Amino acid sequence: MLNKEFPLDAKSVSRLTTRGLPLDVLKSQIDESLDMFVEISRAQGLNIIKKRGYFFFDTKYINIKDAEFCIVDIETNGPKIEQHQIIEIAAIKVKNGKIISKFESLVFTKEINPHITAITGISVEDTLDAPNLKTVLMEFKLFLDDAIFIAHDVKFDYTFISLSMQKVGLEALLNRTICSLALAERTIVSYRYALSYLNDYLHLNSNATHHRAMSDVTTTYGLFLSSLKNCKESLNNVEDLIRFSREAPRLKRLKIDPIKIV
Repeated sequence: MLNKEFPLDAKSVSRLTTRGLPLDVLKSQIDESLDMFVEISRAQGLNIIKKRGYFFFDTKYINIKDAEFCIVDIETNGPKIEQHQIIEIAAIKVKNGKIISKFESLVFTKEINPHITAITGISVEDTLDAPNLKTVLMEFKLFLDDAIFIAHDVKFDYTFISLSMQKVGLEALLNRTICSLALAERTIVSYRYALSYLNDYLHLNSNATHHRAMSDVTTTYGLFLSSLKNCKESLNNVEDLIRFSREAPRLKRLKIDPIKIV
């Protein structure tokens, strides 16, 4: 999920994930020098490497067991980036199925709608001693680094964070992404795929507090492991997993809700 500012067209991006992009095509689409382009991309979470004379995303050559995945969740005081902001962010780094580090922070804000407080339990008073948005996002970016960004309905979290970074003067994200909802639809037969439903159905997180960031991250972590366990495809690298999560046929949903069956 690359932002609009990324200079390469969709065909070139696709080739970076598969058979490689030749130098002349790459250079024809960038304004700066090749070395500068590679360094800027790396700083924004995307590593581009050269193999056998062609350029690739490094995730094409990273085994799933060796990759670092960053599972992320945010809570916001509203859905519109123009009017609202992140009020809580949490993430865990996962490698070979194990949690290797955690990140969690509330974010200072002067306004939280009572409806949002009712959903999340977060009030303005809870955030008064929290760091401001720019500080939190700078720390989160250092934590995220070049890991693969995972979230349930990843488009919202990834886009909101990336645009928030730009609002406070930071660079947008370029990290490769996986949607845990889309991956679950291709690996787990279920009646519904909302995170709260999957938690009840699969017993992913016994201490879940829905709509709190670290709780939802923990639940998504359990779902990600379940999806990998249930995946029957032969996936050789991270790009194979990304492609599978986006392009493989969805499994047929259950017609009867098993949770309601007595």
